[in-house]
Amino acid sequence: MASDQGTGTANRRTGEHPAECDVTVQLSDCGRDDAVAVFGALDRVFAGCEDVAPHSAAGREPTVWMATFDSSAHSGEADPAPRLSKEVEALLTGDHQAVEKVEKALGRLFELRSAQHVPGEHETESRLLLASR
Repeated sequence: MASDQGTGTANRRTGEHPAECDVTVQLSDCGRDDAVAVFGALDRVFAGCEDVAPHSAAGREPTVWMATFDSSAHSGEADPAPRLSKEVEALLTGDHQAVEKVEKALGRLFELRSAQHVPGEHETESRLLLASR
């Protein structure tokens, strides 16, 4: 998939943590407001974003927004659940348990309209379709 990538990285390396706790979240088919809503909600659940707002170069909207979250830095719940303007495709990649934690958090925040899982030996991939509740 050829795309521009948003640089809204959601990493805060305030301390050392195992790499298997990191989950990369890629959002596609959405604009900046929906990306901010999803990443902001995940940031409130998992803490660790210095700069959750996605950025784009020269005013162009990227076709994929990407951020990485530390699934071990659980800080609470994002209430209320954010509204999305339309369905958003999310691709989660990382360690099996880490991806499961992030997917469960997204399931509490949004309606999951579909979910596909592609297991690997050391990582898993989860494709979700998110919608407002």
